[in-house]
Amino acid sequence: MLFVKFLLAILPIIWLIVALSKLKMAGHKATFIALILTVILSIGFWKLNALYTISAVLEGVLNALWPICLVIVAALFAYNLTLRTGAMDSIKKMLAGVSIDKRVLVLIIGWGFGNFMEGMAGFGTAVAIPASMLAGVGLNPFAAVVACLVANSTPTAFGSVGIPLVTLSSVTGITSHVLAANTAMIEVILSFISPFIMVCIVGGGIKALRGAFVITLVAALSFVLPWYVTATVVGAELPDIVGSICCMICTVIAARILNKKPQDEYSIETKDKKEETTLPVTKEETAASVTLNNGEAISFGKAVQAWSPFILIFIMLIITSTLCPTINHLIAKYKTVAVVYAGKGGGKLTFSWVNTPGVIIFVAAIIGGIIQGAKASTMLEVLIATLKANWKAMATICAVMSVAKVMGYSGMIADIASLLVVVTGRAYPAISPLIGAIGAFVTGSGTSTSVLFGGLQAKTAQNLGLSASWMAAANVLGAGIGKMICPQSIAIGATAIGKSGSESKILGSVFKYFVLYVVIGGVICFLGTLI
Repeated sequence: MLFVKFLLAILPIIWLIVALSKLKMAGHKATFIALILTVILSIGFWKLNALYTISAVLEGVLNALWPICLVIVAALFAYNLTLRTGAMDSIKKMLAGVSIDKRVLVLIIGWGFGNFMEGMAGFGTAVAIPASMLAGVGLNPFAAVVACLVANSTPTAFGSVGIPLVTLSSVTGITSHVLAANTAMIEVILSFISPFIMVCIVGGGIKALRGAFVITLVAALSFVLPWYVTATVVGAELPDIVGSICCMICTVIAARILNKKPQDEYSIETKDKKEETTLPVTKEETAASVTLNNGEAISFGKAVQAWSPFILIFIMLIITSTLCPTINHLIAKYKTVAVVYAGKGGGKLTFSWVNTPGVIIFVAAIIGGIIQGAKASTMLEVLIATLKANWKAMATICAVMSVAKVMGYSGMIADIASLLVVVTGRAYPAISPLIGAIGAFVTGSGTSTSVLFGGLQAKTAQNLGLSASWMAAANVLGAGIGKMICPQSIAIGATAIGKSGSESKILGSVFKYFVLYVVIGGVICFLGTLI
């Protein structure tokens, strides 16, 4: 009977895998069908009252809209506004003007700036923008995409101002601060080795570290150390942002001191020209390089103006966090607490109207837009365009969140967890990251993976007598790893470098790193349960 329950309970998940990977169905359609299937199973087999089931769906939708979708729209609005005002061009110019050594450029743009974009916006921006910039300044386009996909693995957990972990918290009932600390601990080794792998990717092998090892070490440590400290002390919202800012500053300084005369083999002005016979770079791909190299220098004032939305987001998130308890407690009063689920065991939903990252990002983005000279009408246009471009993604998140709530309240997740305990026993932690990776491959989102499998991982951990927060962190680690090979991320990367249709080539190149990260992640998760 347990096996029958397992098969029925996992049907919505199997449907999502088939619909998204085989049938190539749109995410919002596939998840809506999964929701209908889950509701039918909940009422028909698990005998959950119809009213309770509907209220579980409603709780999922409300929880998805506030704060998850709110922060997504806010972060993308901030980014899109910098595009509209032209500030992003200035940011690109500043970052790409530091060095002609492609190893240094991939560390500053792919690792530092990519992680910054993941922390601020997420949802593909951390691959699309750095990859296009690297290809634009003369790096091999395919190497640029693969390096950015690897870079985007571990920062995913803290992406979009921590929304995957905030979501995971709402699903598991574990505080986001505890989850952030566990996630940092479980990811620290992979985060440290990522920049070294990136240098090897763009440099053609491990030999590329010769002459760049110290700079790579600086890039790794200057990100990982503040990232880890911020995660354990502050929480889920700021680790990527703090780590990436420190990383970019330290790597630029190190490059100025240690990389004044890069080897010809790794110079974008010499080596990449030789590579044109095998991997030609088109005029369109090098257009950004011409602009960046020949444009006028960026003044300090213009630099501050360009970065102003992101500077304000960083400052405002800091002063409204628990690091500034007076302000934090003052704005935390403006909230509404509601019980939506009508059945037994329903949790409380808290709607923070001011003290939530989405609202703070919106305010910072608007002020930053004013500094950049954007009119109110322009901001409204950007906001409307952002909503139009992302409504399907938000619908998908609402549906997935509802699926998770119904599966949780009906007992479906508990039945899946029960069989996994029987089959894997104490070895389950070793496959936990792989489960998260499968979720990310299917959904293309760390947030959706938190919703889809977060409760399952925590419940399985409880059944095994393991730490629920550790296994939940393993899930979000797996989600970041899975994004390396998910069709959405690869398609975004291929489009960013003007190579649509080359997705299979990119997948073939990045897959070995995916396997490496899954194996290392599994070992770390298993060993962590023994301590």
